[in-house]
Amino acid sequence: MGLFTTLFTAPSRCSLLGCAALAFSFPSPTLAAKGDIHLDKLNLPEGFKIEVYARDVPNARHMTLSDSGTLFVGSRGEGKVYAVLDRDGDQKADEVKVIAEGLKHPTGVALRDGDLYVSATTSILRFDDIEANLDNPPKPVAITDQFPDKHHGWKYIAFGPDGWLYVPIGAPCNICDEPGYANIQRLKIEGDRVVKTETWAEGVRNTVGFTWHPETGHLWFTDNGRDMMGDDIPPCELNTAPTAGMHFGFPYCHGGDILDPEFGTGKSCSDYVAPVQNLGPHVAPLGVRFYTGDQFPAEYKHQVLIAEHGSWNRSQKIGYRVTKVTLNDKGEATSYEPFIDGWLQGQENWGRPVDVLVMPDGALLVSDDYAGAIYRVSYAP
Repeated sequence: MGLFTTLFTAPSRCSLLGCAALAFSFPSPTLAAKGDIHLDKLNLPEGFKIEVYARDVPNARHMTLSDSGTLFVGSRGEGKVYAVLDRDGDQKADEVKVIAEGLKHPTGVALRDGDLYVSATTSILRFDDIEANLDNPPKPVAITDQFPDKHHGWKYIAFGPDGWLYVPIGAPCNICDEPGYANIQRLKIEGDRVVKTETWAEGVRNTVGFTWHPETGHLWFTDNGRDMMGDDIPPCELNTAPTAGMHFGFPYCHGGDILDPEFGTGKSCSDYVAPVQNLGPHVAPLGVRFYTGDQFPAEYKHQVLIAEHGSWNRSQKIGYRVTKVTLNDKGEATSYEPFIDGWLQGQENWGRPVDVLVMPDGALLVSDDYAGAIYRVSYAP
């Protein structure tokens, strides 16, 4: 399978009679080694196609795109940051460059004024004028090194419409009540330092993806639910925090109405903000974006797309897909359904989606840290 030319046009879920049943009712043959890509296993709605945008991006996690089209990708296990280049504009990467290595979980990447910001567990690093220095990346500037090195320490980061850098502080545990953790903070950065830090949202166990509504400017985020309450509870969550100071329940309440067996005594779920949409239990929702392009059908406009990394803590795996949450004009969820699935075959997975990103032409990129690849999803009726 070539580096840049793999292409698969998926059939409609409805055009192959019983395709879902065939895929999941019988044991699947053993899949090939980790890193192999099986686009023919993926199911997409009619008219959509998926192709490999870039391979050789080991442990590809979160993505950000420059105005000139350079895609920056963080990693977790690899400790590297990549620049993915499509020089000829054919919507397929020509080269993958390593621009930083030896970092601890540099999963989050964000751009501002031509500088690349990278989260590295305890630190936020800045690589100045990065696109002019891809062949000889500068030594990073440490904006801060004050974040804790605890469980859930890897971080998604993004600049909000207000110009502040938003950074999550995940819970240092599966379930605990520790001051200073399980929140989303925002940092005001001037020059080489943080001049102000504020807590935007509390009761957030572990968000590894957030975004802002293209019309309202409100913050939306995914949250990973706690473990060890069984296969089917609690759900993971899609939330919105339009203003600072909201509390989303952790560790006392999960999914809007499930009191925690350890920390829920004497609490009421009505005291906390309920999710906009409960997601599947343990599906591990990570990257989330509103679809802002014009290429997909009109019903996708300003709807929510979520990369579900997939469960590790259920007797039967679920997730391993990209889902779509449809919102009405009031911002209320009216449906939650698969957009792309098939990375999980039976109980074997060959890929794990991590992040989604809308390209200028309206196509959607999906990162996969298991296969070490970036996919491009496009639509042509």
